[in-house]
Amino acid sequence: MRKVAFFIIVLFFTLRAFAQAEPANYAAALAKFKQFYNNNQPDSIFAMFSPEMKTALPLDKFKPTTEQLKAQYGELVKTDFVKYGESLAVYKATFKNEVFLLNVSLNAQNKLTGLLLGPYQETAAAKEVADPSVAESPVLLKTLSGQISGTLAMPQNPAGKIPVVLIIGDAGPTDRDGNNAKTALAANTYKLLAHELAKNGIASVRYDKRGVNGSVSTTTEAQLRIDDYSDDAVSLINMLNDDQRFSKIILFGHGEGALVAMLAMIDEPVKGYISAEGASEQADKILMDKMKSKPQYQADEFKAVLDSLRKGKLTPNVDPALYYIARPSVQYFLMSWCRLVPQKGLKKVKMPVLIIQGSTDLQVTPDNGEKLKKAKSDATLLLVKGMNHILKDAPADEEQNAATFTKPDLPLSAAVVPGIVDFVNKIK
Repeated sequence: MRKVAFFIIVLFFTLRAFAQAEPANYAAALAKFKQFYNNNQPDSIFAMFSPEMKTALPLDKFKPTTEQLKAQYGELVKTDFVKYGESLAVYKATFKNEVFLLNVSLNAQNKLTGLLLGPYQETAAAKEVADPSVAESPVLLKTLSGQISGTLAMPQNPAGKIPVVLIIGDAGPTDRDGNNAKTALAANTYKLLAHELAKNGIASVRYDKRGVNGSVSTTTEAQLRIDDYSDDAVSLINMLNDDQRFSKIILFGHGEGALVAMLAMIDEPVKGYISAEGASEQADKILMDKMKSKPQYQADEFKAVLDSLRKGKLTPNVDPALYYIARPSVQYFLMSWCRLVPQKGLKKVKMPVLIIQGSTDLQVTPDNGEKLKKAKSDATLLLVKGMNHILKDAPADEEQNAATFTKPDLPLSAAVVPGIVDFVNKIK
């Protein structure tokens, strides 16, 4: 069975200092949740939701997700209280087949305004220490296809209007912090960036991509196009533009997010654009390069799929070995992605541009940054020696490089934040 990410939107709380006493109302609510979950009663869990939760996640969506969770991970064996603060309690949730970190939020009527299961690490609770220089608050934005859930990071007590950076995530089911459960990526890149920007007087919004964690969408995989991601970014741009706390909006796109940002900023009130580890070539060329390490028959079949997509035709029968990259339900997305040429798009950008490229990025190699710079001669190229795809210091050795992808406490490469801060502050 395909793994699921069990999510219910966490609404209306701010992450601050945590007290360590478990409130009685939370203990009672969690006991009910455990009882209903283990007895296969998702309707009864739904009855515990606040009106906002019921609207955000209707029963017809919540019920199958809960049933799939139960089928995959089994009964909820026990919950161990970790911490509490600002209407949010955190538990270690031990299921029969997996352990998660469970966040629970209640309103004044003891109705659930949020449940969120996330990856659990033994040291996660101990390391979750609020930074007194950063104020975080939730972002929840309704869209035509659902809603976007994210986090606004602000400096404590800002003086006057300040810049805000919209952080747009990389490919796949990437969450607001820059992590991806599907690929076991747990680097906290965007969270680290957001906090460092706040310490330098710059606000930021980072968000779960459509269909990930708190960002709920009615769009199926077969319906998804890269333009949908840019539509979400445009919605957030407009929200930030209406917010009087901010003086200017800068887009920060990471990996695939750099291309999404390029699409989103067309005719929008954006003052600057940052491409971090963004590709310079069309997606089909990049994907074919990656197929060089695969058996020849797979590379040939994948090329045939791409050739059909160029003609606007799908390939319904694909070798299961290629499902991770070319299953029928993802082919429309590939078609929309492969039509775009980043170098050509960048030439049309009229605003200030910062290109960030690491020398040990094994996913988007250093020549990509150089090609983007050539396409936009007045752009600033920040070439960071010894930095990999997730903006952290790493050697070129493949195994050691990949090891950094599961180290959330490893800091960003030292040159990244100063380069971004300098770029943002120079924009008028």
